[in-house]
Amino acid sequence: MRQVTTVLTVNTPGAGLHEITEGVRSWAEAQAIGEGLLTLFIRHTSASLVIQENADPAVRHDLDAFFHRLVAEDTRLYLHQDEGPDDMPAHIRAALTASHLSIPLLAGCLALGTWQGIYLFEHRHRPHPRQLVLHLLGE
Repeated sequence: MRQVTTVLTVNTPGAGLHEITEGVRSWAEAQAIGEGLLTLFIRHTSASLVIQENADPAVRHDLDAFFHRLVAEDTRLYLHQDEGPDDMPAHIRAALTASHLSIPLLAGCLALGTWQGIYLFEHRHRPHPRQLVLHLLGE
């Protein structure tokens, strides 16, 4: 059994779903592990990780729009506003999604479905450098 880790930095241009599948796939496949489990963990509380459809860009647009309707950016609603009006809503959106993902590795490849992609879901308006810890365990 082997395990390997790395830290991947993703510079987001601002809010939205940003596909990171290829960077994750490239790193995982370069590790020469046939069967295993890849864990991705985001080191932030105002961004998250999701697996979602990667064929139609309208899906990403609709998800982002839905979360903006679900969690209002209304400063009257929140005490925490240290970094602006999108600060607390970003924390809530991150709490509703995931800070980590687990993806099996089969025959050295990520076992994603045909239309699945890995996304960093940036919940802040400004660009941010985001750190992801990737941990692969297998043989």
